[in-house]
Amino acid sequence: MDVIGVIPARYSSTRLAGKVLADIMGKPMLQHVWERAKQSRMLDDLIIACDNEIVFKAANKFRAKAVMTSKEHTCGTDRISEVVNPLDVKVIINIQADEPLIHPMMIDSVARALLEDASVNMVTIMKKIEDSMQVFDPNVVKVVVDKNNFALYFSRAPIPFLAPNAEIDQVTYYKHIGLYGYTKDFLFTYKNLPVSNLEKTEKLEQLRVLSEGFKIKVIETVFDTLGVDTPQDLEKVKKLLQKGIS
Repeated sequence: MDVIGVIPARYSSTRLAGKVLADIMGKPMLQHVWERAKQSRMLDDLIIACDNEIVFKAANKFRAKAVMTSKEHTCGTDRISEVVNPLDVKVIINIQADEPLIHPMMIDSVARALLEDASVNMVTIMKKIEDSMQVFDPNVVKVVVDKNNFALYFSRAPIPFLAPNAEIDQVTYYKHIGLYGYTKDFLFTYKNLPVSNLEKTEKLEQLRVLSEGFKIKVIETVFDTLGVDTPQDLEKVKKLLQKGIS
């Protein structure tokens, strides 16, 4: 296989218990994510990696391919690694279970970036920020890139900082969207990287990659998403889907 998608689906959540099974228009949130990912043209397979029988049974109910993984895993990366370890596959796409607005073209663009350039080991997504309030929202992660669209830094703070005397007419801010793709080899490298001080400071796992000197390619998209972390986020997503906005 060339490309598989894995949706790590953890049942417990600090701010919104059982959120992956939260009802949205008569379907669990996980099913919305799975249905959108199934529309990808690049995925040869799509697997839900579960940590709880409740999630596993729910996935079976809407006929998704699901596997049980160890309850000992502390992050989605470890869960994905367990799933793909025995598989002969080139590229793995990590699809977040709390992103019910994910667009299949995002998945396709990440997969293509990895398949078309053998020098690229890890890819993620960014979206131009249209709402200035998001620039100052610590829950919206920002990213800055170099001229070749490799990440320079990810932060919850506004980056780049606009100095009072900066001679620039307009600065563009980009929101980082937590969709990741890796080569299989790099996934296991990533899994074993030490936690960096930057990661501890920002609470952003991808910073361990930059801290160790590896590169992350960042693809720009015109599509937006809304991750569900709180009951308020869930209500926003429900309203958007009810309006047919995605």
